[in-house]
Amino acid sequence: MSCSSSSGSEDEGRDAYRKGGYHAVRAGDSFAGGRYVAQRKLGWGNFSTVWLAYDTRSHRFVALKIQKSAADFSGAALHEIEVLSAIAEGDPSNSKCIVRLLDHFKHSGPNGQHICLVVEFLGDSLLRLIRHNRYKCIGLNRVREICRSILLGLDYLHREVGIIHSDLKPENVLLVSTIDPAKDPVRSGFTPILERPEGNFTRGIVVSVIEKKLKRRARRAIAKISERRSSLGGVPVQEKSLEGVDLRCKIVDFGNACWFDKQFTTEIQTRQYRAPEVILGFRYSFSVDMWSFACIAFELATGDMLFTPRNGQAFSEDEDHLALMMELLGKIPRKIAIGGSRSKDYFDRHGDLKRIRRLKSLPLHQLLVDKYKFSNSDALEFSEFLCPILDFSPEKRPTAAQCLQHPWLRKKDPKPTEKINELCTGKVQAGLSELRLKVGK
Repeated sequence: MSCSSSSGSEDEGRDAYRKGGYHAVRAGDSFAGGRYVAQRKLGWGNFSTVWLAYDTRSHRFVALKIQKSAADFSGAALHEIEVLSAIAEGDPSNSKCIVRLLDHFKHSGPNGQHICLVVEFLGDSLLRLIRHNRYKCIGLNRVREICRSILLGLDYLHREVGIIHSDLKPENVLLVSTIDPAKDPVRSGFTPILERPEGNFTRGIVVSVIEKKLKRRARRAIAKISERRSSLGGVPVQEKSLEGVDLRCKIVDFGNACWFDKQFTTEIQTRQYRAPEVILGFRYSFSVDMWSFACIAFELATGDMLFTPRNGQAFSEDEDHLALMMELLGKIPRKIAIGGSRSKDYFDRHGDLKRIRRLKSLPLHQLLVDKYKFSNSDALEFSEFLCPILDFSPEKRPTAAQCLQHPWLRKKDPKPTEKINELCTGKVQAGLSELRLKVGK
């Protein structure tokens, strides 16, 4: 679970608030001998809930991650503490674009003993940023800025600490601040809660769940009305501005991370960001994070996921995923196609997919032009940046350090006003040239 200020689309419900499960929290509850006071819930995951808390000792807001109490969840929390401690130790200035572990402790409650992590409070996830921008391109300059932060973080993880994140995705990269200033406790001038309000806590959970469900239904209804108005030629949906949004970001959620030489499982990465060597059953390395990074960069630039595989009547989700990769990037080299521990499930001895025979080739550059209306030059430059990272051979993919030196990442597009000025200047110069030609006659 990322320590995000963005809650998931569904509530965690009441069922998991039992022995071995979540710890029930309400605003004003104190932790670690009264040092941390819960303010409001930021999000939740299968392993934990995350709360905005106030540190009464350092007088600042932090994110408090409270793990479920069952042994498996506690083990995962101890692993994350170990990884985050190693990361923090090598980054005393907190400048490597990785979330900062500030403290950890155990908290006893009715459902058992919970391991708690305290990390710096950050803003919205990249997924929330994409949704806020209505699943459209956020602008290539903004994409470049975010990519630089992610690559700085990956370079530090890979080269200096020897850690593979193994679950890089938009949910696990957080902006350093919230998109909406009103949701930032510092910028909004929020006065911290230091005492627990009176009231029935169990009833509070029920009301909270009901309220959230009603709000979700209302949002969906409004969205449908807006879409219908737009389709009928009514008032178009107003674009949301990203002006003033701080795009610096940090990588979070190290619950599935591992050391390069100490891997715990072959089942890694969220489906849409999964590298081909993981699907095929090869041993993986730092390059799996680079594949996921390229998928995120595409998503920021287009608003769509690069790969969205599905199960078919005659083929699996894995096989569809491989087919989508091949349609975009070309045929997988035979040595890779048949060399993995699970290759026989998908490929014949010639390196062709067993159940998906007809592939529709559409190179990345052409996809950007045809579907996303990129200019030819923008499409070429962006695809030249992404395609090497999406190489089927993991050892051929550039490292994060090498990507940071790529010309596309150093480019800066002119602002809209600058483009207009350039266009006007061009027209003036063309007019002057025409005038000279007439005078010279």
